[in-house]
This record gives sequence, structure tokens and C-alpha cells, in this order.
Amino acid sequence: MDKIAVIGLGYVGLPLAVEFSKIGTSVVGFDIAQWRVNELQSGTDRTLETSDEDLKLAIDQGIVFSTDMESLQDCNIYIVTVPTPIDRYKKPDLTPLLKASESVGKVLSEGDIVIYESTVYPGATEEDCVPILERESGLKYNSGFFCGYSPERINPGDKEHTVTKILKVTSGSTPEIGKRVDELYKSIITAGTHLAPSIKVAEAAKVIENSQRDINIAFVNELSMIFSRLGIDTDEVLKAAGTKWNFLNFKPGLVGGHCIGIDPYYLAHKAQEVGYNPEIILAGRRLNDNMGTYVANQVIKLMIKRGLKVEGAKTLILGITFKENVPDIRNSRVIDVIQELQDFGCAVDVYDPWADPKEVKHEYSLDLIKDPDFSSYEAVVLAVSHREFDNLELDNQIIFDIKSKLDKDKVSGRL
Repeated sequence: MDKIAVIGLGYVGLPLAVEFSKIGTSVVGFDIAQWRVNELQSGTDRTLETSDEDLKLAIDQGIVFSTDMESLQDCNIYIVTVPTPIDRYKKPDLTPLLKASESVGKVLSEGDIVIYESTVYPGATEEDCVPILERESGLKYNSGFFCGYSPERINPGDKEHTVTKILKVTSGSTPEIGKRVDELYKSIITAGTHLAPSIKVAEAAKVIENSQRDINIAFVNELSMIFSRLGIDTDEVLKAAGTKWNFLNFKPGLVGGHCIGIDPYYLAHKAQEVGYNPEIILAGRRLNDNMGTYVANQVIKLMIKRGLKVEGAKTLILGITFKENVPDIRNSRVIDVIQELQDFGCAVDVYDPWADPKEVKHEYSLDLIKDPDFSSYEAVVLAVSHREFDNLELDNQIIFDIKSKLDKDKVSGRL
């Protein structure tokens, strides 16, 4: 009988741990954050990816949440789901992944399997993580222990495409281990699995999924800039073009979050390492990274055209999370809009009913406001289309709609 350890209890790890526990598998959920473990032990998940009912069921089934490495000693399958961010220079930061590998290596036993779900560049599992596992465990790869890679495909806030309902790519360090990893995930993934021929293929498949989305969004963002100069409504153009059966339906906007805004840099890093400069990937990243500045400049132009004084202008930003109807603020590019407006001298307030004020303060040094008086602002920027903003009653102020959520006749500008 397998005993599974899930390392990292965030948006990816917790739902996975809960699903394995629900089918009767012995599961230890490990995280280095004591506050997170305490929260889960009390039956609450602040990410909202796991319902209180499912979490309670998993606890009743015997799932263990712990920060103690001793709790991992008798596990035989380790699933690593820690973040893989980028640093200030937009280079891959594997620190969480490598530290997790060190911890797992210390408790590895003969025949154990370590499965990585974190997004990485092709080769990272076997070139960066395996040597650490070997060093810490004293075991040899593919004889003493084995590895697998099964990239996460969690879409935060999506209650339709949950972890069990998204087809899972699997792989193993040997053909036999690949089959075992595949069977393991088949036990909970109702949507089915796809067994890739190697770990590198699975790693590459994951990193190009989000790179492809990033490039497509960059394209429509560029279209938005062009059509703005031509006096054409981008949303209307996309609706017309979308009547063709094979037109790809992407919308302009800010590109942040823990995947789309980060993963292309992992692929670009590996490409440059082997002597190739990925022009399209990096061009798309540059354009998307500059969208916050572009939006802020559009708002400032609208202020000037209306004869408003920019210095000290009260401006309200609606939304700070990286996408609608989730509390996740990781790598939110709304901050770029805020900082650019502040650089112009605007007095910026931020309102978001989904975000945790303490997290926002820690991450972005911003104080969220409660119950804004919309009539007191010269400009309002709808940055995130939370459902709470569906029926906004705004006055005659400048309204810039990044998400094309509002009636176009009621806004001053949009992407």
C-alpha cells in the first residue's frame, strides 16, 4: 500500500493531497509554513481551491498535515508541488524546488519514487534535482530511487476544471516507473492521463502550454494598441473575427499569475543555455510586461483630454488579484498600473473584495480600502473582473475598463 507525501500545500498540492486521501490512500501533506498547516488542520483553505467539506472528509480519512520531516519517514512516494518563480532579473529561481529536493533526499529509502509537479524547463528534474536527491540520500538514481514528472494544470478559481477533471500528463525515469506513476494518477484523475515517453518531454509539454497562451495574448494586446490608434474597438473586432470556426479566442489584458507570466522565462532560459535566442517568446513577454504602463498612460491621456489635473488626481483601482474571483495575488501585474499612476502623481486607492489585505500589504506595500465612495474619484480603472463589479454604478468620472466587462458606452476607454 502506497503512502504518499505531498510537499507544498498551496493551490496545487492541497487539492492533490485531498483527492488521494478521499480514495483511502495514506497521505501526509507537508509544508514549511506552520500557519498554513494550522489553518488546514482547523479545516479551512484560504486559497478556496478545496471546499471545507472535502477538507473535512480528507481529515476524517486520516490525512496528516505537518511541518515535521519526521512525518515523512515511512512514505514511499513523494510528490513535490512547490512554487517555481523568477527572480528580479526574470531568471528561473529554483530555490524552493532545490530545498524541497534536499528535504526529500534526507528521508528517501530504497525503491521510493519522487514525482515533481512544479513547472520547470526541460531537464531540470534530472539535471538539477536528481543530483541533490542522490547526495542527500546516498542512493543511486534509477536503482536506489526513481523519479517521475507530472506537471500541474490547476486553474485557480475554476470550479469546472478541477484537478480530477483535467487530463494529466505523466512520465517516469524508466518505462516501468512511468507506468506506475501513470497508474497512480489514474486512481484519482477521472479525465484520464497521457503517459509521455520521458521526463523531459513532460517538462517541455508543460512549459510550452503557458508560453503559447502568453504569445497569443501578446498578439491581441498589440492589436489593441494598433486599433486604439485607428479609433477601432478591439472587442468588436475580436467578436467579428471570432465568427470564423478556427479563430483563437484570446482577449487583451494584463498577464500575471504563477504560470503564464513566468513559465516562458523558464523556456527562454533553457533555450539561451543551449545557444538559441528565442525571439518570439521574449518579444511576447516584453509586450505583456509593458501592458500595465500602457494602461496607465492611456488613463493619464484621458485625464488630460478632460482637463483634469493629474497631480493629486484621486484614482481608484478595482482589483489587485491576478485574475477574477480568486484571492491569488501572486505576480499580479495590476501593480504595474498602480505604480505608473503613482509616478504621475495620482493619489491611488485599491479596492478588492477577494484579496487578503495582509497579503497585499506584505507583497506590494499597499493598504486596501473598504467600501469606496465612487463619486469621490476622478478616474476608476477596472483591472480585475470580479463578480462583485458586475453592476457598478459609476458617475461621470473617467472609467478605463481593462477587461471589457462594462458596457462600452459607459466607459471612457478600454483595451
